Amino acid sequence: QVFTFNGVKIKVEPSDKVKNGAPMSIICHADISKNTDFQLKHNFTFFKNGKLVFMTVSDKEDARYEIPVAKSADTGDYECRVKAGDKLVISKPIYVWVAGMTKPILTADKKEVSEGEIVKLRCELPEEVPPLEFFFRKIKTNSEPIEKRVPEQNQNFSEMDYYVEAGDNILQFDCFGKRQVKSGWESSQHSNKTLVTVKEPFIKPTLITTPSNNITEGDIIEFECSTVAAQMRGIEIIFQKNRTILNSVRDKRFLKYSTLAIQEDSGEYLCKVEQGAVSKTTKLNVFVSELFPKPTLSASMTQLDENKDLILNCSINGLRRANFSILRKSSSGDILLKKSRILAIKVNVNDTGSYTCKAEVKGIVKESKPVRISVYAPVSKPTLSVVSGSPEVVLGKPLQLICHSVMGTPPITFTFYKGDEIKKNVTNDTYATFLDEDIGLNDNGGYKCDARNNHSSGVKTSNILNVTVIVPIKGASLGSVPYGEVEVGSDTAFLCSVKEGSWPIDFKFFKKTDHEVLLHEVREYSDRTIWHKKTMKRKDTGTYYCMASNRASVDVRSRPITISVILAAWQKGVIAAFVLTAMAGAGAVALWWFLRKKKKGNVPPLFVLG
Repeated sequence: QVFTFNGVKIKVEPSDKVKNGAPMSIICHADISKNTDFQLKHNFTFFKNGKLVFMTVSDKEDARYEIPVAKSADTGDYECRVKAGDKLVISKPIYVWVAGMTKPILTADKKEVSEGEIVKLRCELPEEVPPLEFFFRKIKTNSEPIEKRVPEQNQNFSEMDYYVEAGDNILQFDCFGKRQVKSGWESSQHSNKTLVTVKEPFIKPTLITTPSNNITEGDIIEFECSTVAAQMRGIEIIFQKNRTILNSVRDKRFLKYSTLAIQEDSGEYLCKVEQGAVSKTTKLNVFVSELFPKPTLSASMTQLDENKDLILNCSINGLRRANFSILRKSSSGDILLKKSRILAIKVNVNDTGSYTCKAEVKGIVKESKPVRISVYAPVSKPTLSVVSGSPEVVLGKPLQLICHSVMGTPPITFTFYKGDEIKKNVTNDTYATFLDEDIGLNDNGGYKCDARNNHSSGVKTSNILNVTVIVPIKGASLGSVPYGEVEVGSDTAFLCSVKEGSWPIDFKFFKKTDHEVLLHEVREYSDRTIWHKKTMKRKDTGTYYCMASNRASVDVRSRPITISVILAAWQKGVIAAFVLTAMAGAGAVALWWFLRKKKKGNVPPLFVLG
């Protein structure tokens, strides 16, 4: 009994796309070849998405997996496996789509609620398999439904809490579901509509004014805000204009607020009633007509010299009878100067400041815009000096000047001059600085500054400041006479000079040893100096150098020179004579010794006198 599998195929009847609720069959066919006609048992196994769904054993080559009522949950990839003897063959998978989802069921935990309460909704797709997406819809009359999406990965139902807002009289809810298929997303039908009735804990407030119209400045305006509530406990009424709360009451049905009307009271008012999470608001626009315009304060002059006369005049366009007062503004409060429409004073610098006037008619007080009055004292003659203190500057370095006026009302404008050229204008309180970064050899004077303010006396000019330009030391060198070798006991002249540098110059002479030794120092109003060193000794042999500096505070060092102190000629002759005398004495002694030995016959045979 020999057999072999030619293949295994799977198909769906009536088709691989089945309508939800219709019957469908999954058919598996095994194509087998045999050497003789014998009976063969076949084990058929059906899988959906890799999970076992049906098994059967048959001696036929076909098997059917019947689904009488197809559900959307039956959508998936199907395959069958056929085993005969010890041989197993698996079919290629086929995708089956059960189109259409079951209609969801929506339930609400309450049929009647109050504003501010929560309604819990539950949407269920009984025959569907997660993952699913649920969509809840809140439907209000004459408005678009508000939709909320909730994904569910592990269950075929979802729950949602809805807050009932003020104004939600009659609410309807429904829901629908979605699932993902190979071709995209598939949606269910909408569920049944669930009706929820909403009760009002209190009605929208009423806001009225007395008088209701034709309100003019000076009138008493009264506001009344009221509501009707099922329970007054916890009721709060708040009355506000813009964001400012004007009055509030608790556990009461109404609120009253009154004020003396002014034009600034025009605007939008709000009456807000709150209880728990519920809030309702009524708005009312109020217009207050102007009784009289704001006064105007005029000044005879706004900038004037001290000891001059100033006249302030307060007036109202089209109105002559009012109670006027003139005030000066201050950080600690307004200072009343005079209860009158006119103020005349002789000013001093302390009168500088802001002034206003007020006018009162029928209890309504209005204030003018402030007028700034500036009183000036003349500037004193400025002084010009160098910030560092000394009226000098090193060539190539910046020079900072300061111009200062002891007296004078700020702001003061300072002008700096270099020669006749204006270099800088600065406006400050009492002083100003100027940095000159372009210092040349010929800049030895000619600086001055002007100071002026708004006083009529005009400009004051400082004295001319002469500044000395100091040239730094350059090119120090050292020489000596004699140069190189010097006889013991003789004098040596050391000459230290510089190529350039402002006088006076400090010269210093050093000898190099284990540490530098200062031998001589001197200040000269010259570019050179000579130091005479008397009676040179052998220990004066060594290396010498000089150093030069001036007020530029830069030490410049020369190249070193070497001095060798040697013996004088007469000292060499004395030494030579002493050596010759010593040699002659030694020869006489040797001759005497030789003659004595010869006389005795004891002359050494190898001794030769030479």
